[in-house]
Amino acid sequence: MQGTLTFDHVTKRFGSFTAVDDVSLEITHGMTFSLLGPSGCGKTTLLRMAAGFEKPDSGRILLDGRDITNLPPEKRPVNTVFQNYALFPHLTVRENIAFGLRIAKRPEAEIQQEVDRMLELVDLATHADMMPVKLSGGQKQRVGIARALANKPRVLLLDEPLAALDLKLRQRLIVELDAIHDEVGITFVYVTHDQGEAMSISDRIAVMNKGKIEQIGAPAEIYETPRSSFVAAFIGDTNFIEGRVTETLDTRFSRAEIPGLGKVMIDNDKPVRPGDRIHLSLRPEKLVVTREKPTVGDRVNAIPGTIEDVIYFGSHTRYWVRCGDYRICAEQQHRTFLLDELPPKWGDAVWLHWHANDGFLLEQYREEDEAFLTLPDE
Repeated sequence: MQGTLTFDHVTKRFGSFTAVDDVSLEITHGMTFSLLGPSGCGKTTLLRMAAGFEKPDSGRILLDGRDITNLPPEKRPVNTVFQNYALFPHLTVRENIAFGLRIAKRPEAEIQQEVDRMLELVDLATHADMMPVKLSGGQKQRVGIARALANKPRVLLLDEPLAALDLKLRQRLIVELDAIHDEVGITFVYVTHDQGEAMSISDRIAVMNKGKIEQIGAPAEIYETPRSSFVAAFIGDTNFIEGRVTETLDTRFSRAEIPGLGKVMIDNDKPVRPGDRIHLSLRPEKLVVTREKPTVGDRVNAIPGTIEDVIYFGSHTRYWVRCGDYRICAEQQHRTFLLDELPPKWGDAVWLHWHANDGFLLEQYREEDEAFLTLPDE
């Protein structure tokens, strides 16, 4: 099907710096695929190579099976939406959208028909004769999207298109972008460093780090089952806990000794044997904070601690609890029936508890990846 973009062992260097390191992936037709990672991870370089603005040092780029590695940008059936909009300030909204069609020497009647369709698609029909200077940031971005779509590309490349907008507008435009994608049905490749954007809009995500792909998967897969400590720390927040397996209870559960915390039950989502070192990822929202020691079942862990910090976010509160050698973050959602209860406060002795299968064992753990945690320092 048209719109399948393939990177085949692609490498790009800038001097001694390797921006993209032997990356292979396939983005199938009609998908919204996000390249996600911190600054300098190679995601924008990968996008620029797909657009033809950069040429790989090795490897191939294919579109629907055709090698486009050496094609100039204007010969590729792809278009790019940039972070800075790149609108022509001396042209109206209508003229900006029509620009590419006129360069392609399309008949005037066809141009007007297509521009009208694009204006309706991005809900800017009433702004057709306005100059870009009169538009809001969100409206300018929608003009850029309409202009890119007018030439009917097989792939639309979006380079951090919402980064310059405020939070509320970004959230609204994410919904609009998703609706536009459903309407036009072409392949979207979306570059962002914002985890929330990627999780909201994507069918699949490639998490990049230091020029390589750490993990590819659906948003729920990336979040719930991260393969490495980098992915666990970069996608949302997590707590890292280390220990050794002491016994295997059955095919599903084992017990591990955590220095300073004691023994906890773990889910055997990775093959483990007694004596194996384990690295456990615990998301804050999986943990429950109570003043009283909970009555726990066979598969529930409970450890005592002391609250060291509390931050109220409106919809939820975050607690940082000192448990032995660990400072663990837990998140509690607010519910109306709890409003009459006194929530735990700084200095309170509390219990943290979680079900064994709420933790996830990492395939790969690197201490330097903890730098990507968004939890506050001690």
